[in-house]
Parts: sequence; structure tokens; C-alpha cells
Amino acid sequence: MKNIILKAENISKQYRLGQVGTGTIRHDFNRFWHKVRGKEDPYLKVGAVNDRSSQAKEEYVWALRDINFEVQEGEVLGIIGKNGAGKSTLLKILSRVTSPSTGVIKTKGRIASLLEVGTGFHPELTGLENIFLNGAILGMNRSEITDKLEEIVEFSGCKMYINTPVKRYSSGMRVRLAFAVAAYLEPDILVIDEVLAVGDAEFQKKAIGKMQDISKGDGRTVLFVSHNMAAVKSLCSRAIVLENGITIYEGVTEEAVDFYLKSSSNSKLQNTYYFDQDLFKGKNVVLKKIFIYKECNDNIENISREDSVLFEIQVEKRYSEKIGLALRFKDDNGNYLFVTNNEDLEDGGITGNIIYCMKIPPFFFNEGTFLIDIIVHQHRKLIIEENDVASFIVTREKLALGDWMGKSKGALKPKFKWQIIKC
Repeated sequence: MKNIILKAENISKQYRLGQVGTGTIRHDFNRFWHKVRGKEDPYLKVGAVNDRSSQAKEEYVWALRDINFEVQEGEVLGIIGKNGAGKSTLLKILSRVTSPSTGVIKTKGRIASLLEVGTGFHPELTGLENIFLNGAILGMNRSEITDKLEEIVEFSGCKMYINTPVKRYSSGMRVRLAFAVAAYLEPDILVIDEVLAVGDAEFQKKAIGKMQDISKGDGRTVLFVSHNMAAVKSLCSRAIVLENGITIYEGVTEEAVDFYLKSSSNSKLQNTYYFDQDLFKGKNVVLKKIFIYKECNDNIENISREDSVLFEIQVEKRYSEKIGLALRFKDDNGNYLFVTNNEDLEDGGITGNIIYCMKIPPFFFNEGTFLIDIIVHQHRKLIIEENDVASFIVTREKLALGDWMGKSKGALKPKFKWQIIKC
């Protein structure tokens, strides 16, 4: 039996809403007074569930609550869940970026984290200098880093710019170099958040292959967070599903992904998805809601292949210039299917609350569950990008008895016009 390399026991994290730090002097003194008397922090007894779609009624919120799991040596653990479920908070605690409000993390060996683009990089230092800096942070000496230097630079694909300050790198270059450093400096535990989405398809394939080599070949442990269910299935042997800061499922990856996708669809029987305006906003644009329905205004649950599907996105637009709005559709494995945008729609001169409408014709989707990402940009500058903001299910059309031969392969199943030409 393999050794347990990481163990999380009753991990919880509490935040005070609308505040930086723990809050007022009165609260701090109250905490101190309870501590010197050997009593529990009084504010750990209160706090709302981490449901960002609801109105806050309490001063404190639990970003995580009573998380327990174990990870064995050489295992790849996937952590999945919707935006705001607590995935990144958990990884920050595991990486010791922040401390838990309650509970304890037990680990063996070195941990390398890739939580955000360019994590741990100093912008004024060159790529080469940052490699040595990150290695030193991991506890490696100069000769150990030098032995791996050529492989790191080669894998990153940044050889031409390795002596250029990192502040001049693109986000894709930074994440390439950061991943190469984290992977090749041989940590015992590699913690990776949704940063691989920044890289191109070629790099994502290389990165997933490298993580498989790390776990299977080198016997090291990987904790992987991603919205790409295909990547999670191909890489992870086990997964946990988080929702509102609580573990709702833990098990084999295939079963965990199926549970996550079904719960995402079933938990929202309505067809209107409201956005948290603190998270879904740019400088001059706020996303308010997305509304999905059939052309006949029937319930979202009853969409079949023969129905037109309509999408309405409500936006508060605070300036008169045109904005780009795009919906990115994915299948239930997280594979991208297509993107549609408003490039032919002129909204210049319009401000205030706007509803953008888009219709997909009947006989376009195959049966199955579909997820939607939403993207807002202006002049090629990304303003908002949110994953899995909504989902819907398409069922088979009403066919005559005996006509249906079972679900065909593929996420799309368009109906084209056929004809016979007599020779």
C-alpha cells in the first residue's frame, strides 16, 4: 500500500464580507479574550453558507467548511466544482498561501504551486533569474537547479526571451515558464489551478503529458483543478466535487465528473441564471443574468432536438462604445464545441441595461448536457471571462415508434436538406 503524502483534516476557511482583514478592533479583542481563556473563537460559530447567488444576510461567510480527504503518493487528485465553490481557496490553503480558520494540513515533502499566471515570479527579474528564485524557494541549491535548467527552458518554449524581464512576457509565456519550473524542479506535491487554460492547445497537451509522467513515472503527487472535464478524466485517478465550500462527492474520476455535471443541471430547474455582480463585472460592464428558453416559452427541462433554443444575456453597459459578447459552448466533458458572438450587431451609442438575444435553430444539438462560458471584450481586450455560467439538457425529438435507433455519436447533430437527382 502506498504512503499517504497529504492529509486534510476538518479544513474550514471563514471570511468577513466586505472587509479586508478580520474586521474591527472590537472583534479582534473579542477573539484575543477568548483565546487567553482557552475558549474557541466566537466568530467560528457564525457564518453563512458560501452561496454567492444569494443575498448576504450575515457578516461572515464560510468559503470552505469541514473538508476532509487523503492523497497517496503518486496519485493525481482532481478538484472540480462551479465558480466560487471553494477550489482555489482550498489550493491556497494546501500551498500555505493562506491559513485555514480551523483544521490542519499534514504533508510530507516539498510542495510547488501554480495557482495564478506567473505565480512566484518577480516581474523585474528575467526568466532565467526567476527560475533560480523559484528553485531557491523550493529549497534547492544552485547546482540542482542548473542540472535541470536546459530542460526547463526547452519545455517552456521561451528560449529567445529567457534573459528578458518577465514583466514583458505575455500571459501564455508566463504560464509556460511557471509550469516548466514547477514541473522540472521535482516537488513531491505539485498543485495546479486552472492556469493551463491560458496556454494554447499544444502547450496544454504537453503539460498534461508531463503531469502524467510526473505521477506515473516519477511517483510524485498532483492536485489538479480544471473546468475541462476531458483533461480531468484523462489525468486524474480520483476526484472530489465541491459546492458552496462543502465536499458533496468523492470517488473515481468518471463517477465524480458524471455526478458534477448532473448536479449542475438538476440543481437549477429554472432557466434563469443570475450573476454575482461583484464577480461578473468589468470596469464599465456588468453581467446580470442569462435566460435560456424554448421559442414556445416552455420550461428549459423540456428542450428537445426539434426546438429552437433562445438565449438572452442582460448586461449593464456603462459606456457608449461597442462591446464584444460571446458564448462558448461545451459538451459534458468540457470539450469546446463552438463560439458564437455579436460581431455583426451594432450596439454603439447605447448605454444602460441591455438584453442581447441569440437563437439556435432546431435540429442543431444532439441529445446531452451542454455547458456555457461567457466572454466580454472590447477592442480585443478581455474584460470578463467566466466558465460554466449556465447549462441545459437537450432530449431526443418525438419520433414515430420504431424510428429511433439510439443516440448517435457527437455533440452536434444538424439536420441538412437532402435530395435525389435522377441521372
